[in-house]
Amino acid sequence: MLCGMPTQSDQLADLDPDDPRSPAQQIANALRAAILTGKLAPGDKLPSQNDLAARYNVARETVKRGLALLHAENLTVSRQGSGVFVRQRTERAVGLRPHIEAAFQRAHVSIDFAGFSGETLNGALAEPLDKVRAGRLTPESIAIRLLLSDLDRPTSLPSNAETGEDDPAVRARADRIVRRSVEGITEAVHELATMGLVHSARVEVRTHDMPPSFKLYVLNGTEAFFGLYQVVDNRVSIDGTPTVIRDVLGKDSELFHFADTDGDTSISREFIDQLQQWFNTRWETIAKDYPL
Repeated sequence: MLCGMPTQSDQLADLDPDDPRSPAQQIANALRAAILTGKLAPGDKLPSQNDLAARYNVARETVKRGLALLHAENLTVSRQGSGVFVRQRTERAVGLRPHIEAAFQRAHVSIDFAGFSGETLNGALAEPLDKVRAGRLTPESIAIRLLLSDLDRPTSLPSNAETGEDDPAVRARADRIVRRSVEGITEAVHELATMGLVHSARVEVRTHDMPPSFKLYVLNGTEAFFGLYQVVDNRVSIDGTPTVIRDVLGKDSELFHFADTDGDTSISREFIDQLQQWFNTRWETIAKDYPL
Protein backbone atom coordinates (compact mmCIF):
# COMPACT_ATOMS: atom_id res chain seq x y z
CA MET A 1 0.00 0.00 0.00
CA LEU A 2 1.30 3.46 -0.89
CA CYS A 3 1.93 5.75 2.05
CA GLY A 4 -0.89 8.23 2.53
CA MET A 5 -3.32 6.49 0.15
CA PRO A 6 -6.79 6.31 1.74
CA THR A 7 -8.40 2.93 2.21
CA GLN A 8 -12.07 1.97 2.37
CA SER A 9 -11.86 1.68 6.13
CA ASP A 10 -10.48 5.24 6.34
CA GLN A 11 -13.75 6.49 4.79
CA LEU A 12 -15.92 4.94 7.51
CA ALA A 13 -17.39 6.90 10.40
CA ASP A 14 -15.66 6.65 13.79
CA LEU A 15 -17.19 4.99 16.84
CA ASP A 16 -19.03 7.43 19.08
CA PRO A 17 -18.31 6.85 22.80
CA ASP A 18 -21.55 8.63 23.67
CA ASP A 19 -23.66 6.39 21.43
CA PRO A 20 -25.66 3.93 23.58
CA ARG A 21 -25.47 1.31 20.84
CA SER A 22 -22.80 -1.36 21.00
CA PRO A 23 -19.55 -1.10 18.98
CA ALA A 24 -20.81 -3.95 16.77
CA GLN A 25 -23.98 -2.00 15.97
CA GLN A 26 -22.01 1.17 15.28
CA ILE A 27 -19.65 -0.69 12.93
CA ALA A 28 -22.66 -2.13 11.11
CA ASN A 29 -24.17 1.36 10.86
CA ALA A 30 -20.96 2.81 9.41
CA LEU A 31 -20.70 0.07 6.79
CA ARG A 32 -24.41 0.29 6.00
CA ALA A 33 -24.13 4.03 5.45
CA ALA A 34 -21.13 3.51 3.17
CA ILE A 35 -23.14 1.01 1.13
CA LEU A 36 -26.27 3.13 0.90
CA THR A 37 -24.37 6.28 -0.07
CA GLY A 38 -22.33 4.50 -2.72
CA LYS A 39 -18.94 4.69 -1.01
CA LEU A 40 -19.09 0.91 -1.13
CA ALA A 41 -20.70 -0.01 -4.46
CA PRO A 42 -22.44 -3.28 -5.36
CA GLY A 43 -19.77 -5.92 -5.83
CA ASP A 44 -17.15 -4.07 -3.74
CA LYS A 45 -15.23 -6.06 -1.18
CA LEU A 46 -15.56 -4.87 2.40
CA PRO A 47 -12.43 -4.26 4.48
CA SER A 48 -11.23 -7.48 6.10
CA GLN A 49 -12.16 -8.35 9.66
CA ASN A 50 -8.56 -7.68 10.72
CA ASP A 51 -8.57 -4.28 9.03
CA LEU A 52 -11.87 -3.32 10.65
CA ALA A 53 -10.72 -4.56 14.06
CA ALA A 54 -7.58 -2.42 13.76
CA ARG A 55 -9.55 0.55 12.39
CA TYR A 56 -11.94 0.58 15.36
CA ASN A 57 -9.58 -0.87 17.97
CA VAL A 58 -11.98 -3.71 18.81
CA ALA A 59 -11.81 -7.49 18.87
CA ARG A 60 -12.51 -9.47 15.69
CA GLU A 61 -15.56 -11.00 17.39
CA THR A 62 -17.04 -7.51 17.66
CA VAL A 63 -16.46 -6.97 13.93
CA LYS A 64 -18.00 -10.36 13.15
CA ARG A 65 -21.16 -9.42 15.07
CA GLY A 66 -21.40 -6.17 13.11
CA LEU A 67 -20.96 -7.96 9.78
CA ALA A 68 -23.63 -10.48 10.80
CA LEU A 69 -26.13 -7.63 11.14
CA LEU A 70 -25.46 -6.55 7.54
CA HIS A 71 -25.73 -10.12 6.32
CA ALA A 72 -29.08 -10.49 8.08
CA GLU A 73 -30.31 -7.43 6.15
CA ASN A 74 -29.14 -9.00 2.85
CA LEU A 75 -26.79 -6.09 2.23
CA THR A 76 -23.73 -8.31 1.97
CA VAL A 77 -22.73 -11.75 0.77
CA SER A 78 -19.81 -13.89 2.03
CA ARG A 79 -17.61 -15.77 -0.43
CA GLN A 80 -15.55 -18.62 0.98
CA GLY A 81 -11.89 -17.73 0.92
CA SER A 82 -12.49 -14.33 -0.69
CA GLY A 83 -14.18 -12.17 1.91
CA VAL A 84 -17.40 -10.19 2.31
CA PHE A 85 -18.87 -8.24 -0.60
CA VAL A 86 -21.69 -5.75 -1.11
CA ARG A 87 -24.61 -7.66 -2.59
CA GLN A 88 -25.11 -6.91 -6.28
CA ARG A 89 -28.89 -6.70 -6.34
CA THR A 90 -30.88 -4.73 -3.82
CA GLU A 91 -34.49 -5.48 -4.80
CA ARG A 92 -35.46 -7.31 -1.62
CA ALA A 93 -37.49 -6.98 1.51
CA VAL A 94 -35.69 -4.60 3.86
CA GLY A 95 -36.16 -2.46 6.94
CA LEU A 96 -36.69 1.25 6.35
CA ARG A 97 -35.12 2.79 9.45
CA PRO A 98 -31.36 2.43 8.63
CA HIS A 99 -31.91 3.81 5.13
CA ILE A 100 -33.71 6.85 6.50
CA GLU A 101 -30.78 7.50 8.82
CA ALA A 102 -28.30 7.13 5.94
CA ALA A 103 -30.35 9.60 3.89
CA PHE A 104 -29.78 12.20 6.61
CA GLN A 105 -26.05 12.09 5.95
CA ARG A 106 -26.68 14.15 2.81
CA ALA A 107 -26.59 17.95 2.96
CA HIS A 108 -30.08 18.18 1.48
CA VAL A 109 -32.58 15.55 2.61
CA SER A 110 -35.74 14.90 0.61
CA ILE A 111 -38.34 12.25 1.43
CA ASP A 112 -41.52 11.64 -0.56
CA PHE A 113 -44.08 9.29 0.97
CA ALA A 114 -47.34 8.02 -0.51
CA GLY A 115 -49.60 5.76 1.51
CA PHE A 116 -52.14 5.61 4.28
CA SER A 117 -51.01 7.33 7.48
CA GLY A 118 -47.24 7.93 7.57
CA GLU A 119 -47.12 6.14 10.93
CA THR A 120 -44.10 4.02 9.97
CA LEU A 121 -42.28 7.04 8.60
CA ASN A 122 -42.95 8.96 11.80
CA GLY A 123 -41.30 6.19 13.80
CA ALA A 124 -38.38 5.83 11.38
CA LEU A 125 -37.63 9.55 11.55
CA ALA A 126 -37.36 9.68 15.34
CA GLU A 127 -33.76 8.50 15.63
CA PRO A 128 -32.17 10.57 12.82
CA LEU A 129 -34.01 13.68 14.00
CA ASP A 130 -32.69 13.05 17.52
CA LYS A 131 -29.18 12.85 16.03
CA VAL A 132 -29.68 16.17 14.26
CA ARG A 133 -30.68 17.70 17.62
CA ALA A 134 -27.53 16.24 19.17
CA GLY A 135 -25.34 17.55 16.34
CA ARG A 136 -24.33 14.06 15.16
CA LEU A 137 -26.12 14.52 11.83
CA THR A 138 -25.90 17.93 10.15
CA PRO A 139 -28.09 18.27 7.05
CA GLU A 140 -28.57 21.78 5.72
CA SER A 141 -32.17 21.26 4.62
CA ILE A 142 -35.02 18.78 5.07
CA ALA A 143 -37.99 18.55 2.70
CA ILE A 144 -40.72 15.97 3.29
CA ARG A 145 -43.86 15.48 1.22
CA LEU A 146 -46.71 13.22 2.31
CA LEU A 147 -49.35 12.11 -0.21
CA LEU A 148 -52.23 10.47 1.69
CA SER A 149 -55.68 9.09 0.96
CA ASP A 150 -58.51 11.59 1.42
CA LEU A 151 -60.54 10.53 4.46
CA ASP A 152 -63.10 13.30 4.00
CA ARG A 153 -64.69 11.29 1.20
CA PRO A 154 -66.45 7.90 1.27
CA THR A 155 -63.92 5.12 0.72
CA SER A 156 -63.77 1.35 0.46
CA LEU A 157 -60.75 1.24 2.80
CA PRO A 158 -60.97 1.56 5.70
CA SER A 159 -64.65 0.66 5.98
CA ASN A 160 -67.17 -1.21 8.12
CA ALA A 161 -66.47 -4.93 7.68
CA GLU A 162 -69.95 -5.98 8.82
CA THR A 163 -71.84 -3.85 6.30
CA GLY A 164 -69.12 -3.79 3.64
CA GLU A 165 -69.79 -0.08 3.20
CA ASP A 166 -68.17 3.23 3.96
CA ASP A 167 -68.60 4.35 7.57
CA PRO A 168 -67.96 7.98 8.62
CA ALA A 169 -67.06 6.83 12.15
CA VAL A 170 -64.44 4.43 10.77
CA ARG A 171 -63.00 7.19 8.61
CA ALA A 172 -62.94 9.58 11.57
CA ARG A 173 -60.94 7.04 13.57
CA ALA A 174 -58.51 6.62 10.66
CA ASP A 175 -58.17 10.39 10.31
CA ARG A 176 -57.15 10.65 13.97
CA ILE A 177 -54.37 8.12 13.33
CA VAL A 178 -53.25 10.01 10.25
CA ARG A 179 -53.31 13.36 12.02
CA ARG A 180 -51.14 12.06 14.88
CA SER A 181 -48.50 10.89 12.42
CA VAL A 182 -48.63 14.01 10.28
CA GLU A 183 -48.44 16.37 13.25
CA GLY A 184 -45.64 14.31 14.82
CA ILE A 185 -43.52 14.57 11.67
CA THR A 186 -44.34 18.24 11.08
CA GLU A 187 -43.62 19.40 14.62
CA ALA A 188 -40.37 17.44 14.91
CA VAL A 189 -38.98 18.70 11.58
CA HIS A 190 -40.03 22.33 12.09
CA GLU A 191 -38.48 22.28 15.57
CA LEU A 192 -35.06 21.76 14.01
CA ALA A 193 -35.40 24.95 11.98
CA THR A 194 -36.69 26.86 15.03
CA MET A 195 -33.61 25.70 16.95
CA GLY A 196 -31.36 26.84 14.09
CA LEU A 197 -30.05 23.33 13.48
CA VAL A 198 -31.01 23.30 9.78
CA HIS A 199 -31.26 26.21 7.36
CA SER A 200 -34.53 25.00 5.84
CA ALA A 201 -37.17 22.54 7.06
CA ARG A 202 -40.40 21.89 5.16
CA VAL A 203 -43.20 19.35 5.52
CA GLU A 204 -46.02 19.42 2.97
CA VAL A 205 -49.10 17.21 3.08
CA ARG A 206 -51.67 16.61 0.37
CA THR A 207 -54.47 14.08 -0.13
CA HIS A 208 -56.00 12.33 -3.14
CA ASP A 209 -59.11 10.21 -3.63
CA MET A 210 -57.42 6.85 -4.30
CA PRO A 211 -57.87 4.22 -1.56
CA PRO A 212 -54.62 3.07 0.06
CA SER A 213 -53.24 0.10 -1.90
CA PHE A 214 -49.49 0.49 -1.42
CA LYS A 215 -46.88 2.54 0.38
CA LEU A 216 -44.05 4.30 -1.40
CA TYR A 217 -40.96 6.09 -0.16
CA VAL A 218 -38.44 7.95 -2.34
CA LEU A 219 -35.31 9.08 -0.48
CA ASN A 220 -33.13 11.84 -1.93
CA GLY A 221 -34.23 10.81 -5.42
CA THR A 222 -31.76 7.90 -5.33
CA GLU A 223 -33.62 5.17 -3.44
CA ALA A 224 -37.18 3.90 -3.50
CA PHE A 225 -39.11 1.57 -1.22
CA PHE A 226 -42.33 -0.08 -2.31
CA GLY A 227 -44.71 -2.27 -0.32
CA LEU A 228 -48.27 -3.53 -0.70
CA TYR A 229 -50.95 -3.06 1.94
CA GLN A 230 -52.79 -6.20 3.01
CA VAL A 231 -56.52 -5.96 3.73
CA VAL A 232 -57.55 -7.39 7.10
CA ASP A 233 -60.61 -7.43 9.33
CA ASN A 234 -59.69 -5.73 12.56
CA ARG A 235 -61.78 -5.49 15.75
CA VAL A 236 -61.51 -2.03 17.31
CA SER A 237 -63.46 0.23 19.66
CA ILE A 238 -65.09 3.30 18.12
CA ASP A 239 -66.72 5.68 20.57
CA GLY A 240 -66.83 2.84 23.09
CA THR A 241 -68.55 0.42 20.67
CA PRO A 242 -66.73 -2.76 19.51
CA THR A 243 -66.59 -2.59 15.71
CA VAL A 244 -65.07 -4.82 13.04
CA ILE A 245 -63.44 -2.69 10.38
CA ARG A 246 -61.93 -3.58 7.03
CA ASP A 247 -58.49 -2.18 7.56
CA VAL A 248 -55.19 -1.85 5.71
CA LEU A 249 -52.17 -3.51 7.31
CA GLY A 250 -49.03 -1.56 6.50
CA LYS A 251 -46.85 -1.55 9.61
CA ASP A 252 -45.54 -5.07 9.06
CA SER A 253 -45.78 -5.21 5.27
CA GLU A 254 -42.61 -6.05 3.37
CA LEU A 255 -40.80 -3.18 1.70
CA PHE A 256 -38.77 -3.77 -1.43
CA HIS A 257 -35.75 -1.56 -1.97
CA PHE A 258 -34.48 -0.14 -5.24
CA ALA A 259 -31.24 1.87 -5.39
CA ASP A 260 -29.51 3.52 -8.31
CA THR A 261 -26.15 2.24 -7.03
CA ASP A 262 -26.99 -1.22 -8.38
CA GLY A 263 -24.04 -2.17 -10.54
CA ASP A 264 -25.60 -5.01 -12.48
CA THR A 265 -28.80 -3.45 -13.82
CA SER A 266 -30.37 -0.17 -14.91
CA ILE A 267 -33.88 -1.34 -14.01
CA SER A 268 -33.62 0.08 -10.48
CA ARG A 269 -32.83 3.57 -11.76
CA GLU A 270 -35.68 3.41 -14.26
CA PHE A 271 -38.11 2.17 -11.59
CA ILE A 272 -37.09 4.94 -9.18
CA ASP A 273 -37.68 7.51 -11.92
CA GLN A 274 -41.12 6.06 -12.69
CA LEU A 275 -42.12 6.06 -9.02
CA GLN A 276 -40.96 9.65 -8.65
CA GLN A 277 -42.96 10.65 -11.74
CA TRP A 278 -46.03 8.84 -10.39
CA PHE A 279 -45.71 10.79 -7.15
CA ASN A 280 -45.06 14.16 -8.82
CA THR A 281 -47.91 13.93 -11.32
CA ARG A 282 -50.48 13.15 -8.62
CA TRP A 283 -49.03 15.73 -6.28
CA GLU A 284 -49.26 18.45 -8.94
CA THR A 285 -52.68 17.52 -10.39
CA ILE A 286 -55.31 15.67 -8.36
CA ALA A 287 -53.94 16.18 -4.84
CA LYS A 288 -55.30 18.87 -2.52
CA ASP A 289 -53.75 20.43 0.56
CA TYR A 290 -54.29 18.69 3.89
CA PRO A 291 -55.09 21.21 6.64
CA LEU A 292 -52.56 21.05 9.47
